[in-house]
Amino acid sequence: MTAPHAPPACIALAGPTASGKSAASLAIAARWPVEIISVDSALVYRGMDIGTAKPTAAELAAVPHHLIDIRDPLQAYSAAEFVADARRLMDDIRGRGRMPLLVGGTMLYFKALMEGLDDMPRADAAVRAELDLQARERGWPAMHAELAHVDPATAARLAPNDAQRIQRALEVHRVSGRPISSFQRSDRGHVNPVPTGALISLEPDERRWLHERIAQRFDAMLAAGLIDEVRRLRARGDLNPDLPSMRCVGYRQVWEALDQAGTNDLSPADLRRLRDQGIFATRQLAKRQITWLRSMPDRVIVPCDAADALPRVMNRVCRLMEGTA
Repeated sequence: MTAPHAPPACIALAGPTASGKSAASLAIAARWPVEIISVDSALVYRGMDIGTAKPTAAELAAVPHHLIDIRDPLQAYSAAEFVADARRLMDDIRGRGRMPLLVGGTMLYFKALMEGLDDMPRADAAVRAELDLQARERGWPAMHAELAHVDPATAARLAPNDAQRIQRALEVHRVSGRPISSFQRSDRGHVNPVPTGALISLEPDERRWLHERIAQRFDAMLAAGLIDEVRRLRARGDLNPDLPSMRCVGYRQVWEALDQAGTNDLSPADLRRLRDQGIFATRQLAKRQITWLRSMPDRVIVPCDAADALPRVMNRVCRLMEGTA
């Protein structure tokens, strides 16, 4: 029998979209004194509830959640800001005698927290405007090809239409002359706040299971009013499809569908096309998330499509909390 030792400084629960992270985190919170830190680049935005699968008011009231609804959709939120916020929150939560539980699927945030980031150049409005103009003329796949020449490591993990991240990578290179991948550091005096074995990763054995979940969830979002949510965001008048918030999966596809229709009303054919595009984009997101996860060797994998996935997660958390993992 393993001798008990101190519990880890935090526990992390990662996984692709629709893998069951939220349900597992709420089950953990119902049993142990934890506070949840969201590791999700979309949940930071206010007024974006349906398409982000944001926790309900009852769920938010049941357990403290952090880094949700902290930005207006007009604002950006960087990985460096996340790291600073998460580290401060972890200290605060531990100071209250509770366990920080990091939950989400934005793998760049996890990597930045676990491996650290050097000081990257700040956003440059002029360079971004130039990149947007070039993208409109050439298309994002062509911009992705340009990125492959100057930063092949980053280009290899980005989809050709991942406009937000392609733009940022090209912006960093043009401003600094360095690839964005060179700003990530693995060991320069950095202390990883997520100890070995404390990262639980929900990953499917069968991709088909995840694809079915993605389709069901996107259908549920459409039924819950995702299109109306995007209509309200468009009606503000100060948002545009090039903002990081509006590039989030689901929102981007609805925005484009409304643009193409030229009206706030979508025909049955428009809706079918939107559904197909939204599900496809979400599958591509999940694929990229799984690729990121596979680069994290210290994670403990729990098959999210297993019948006993939740008990396995709970058992792992129990061992971590008791210091026997």
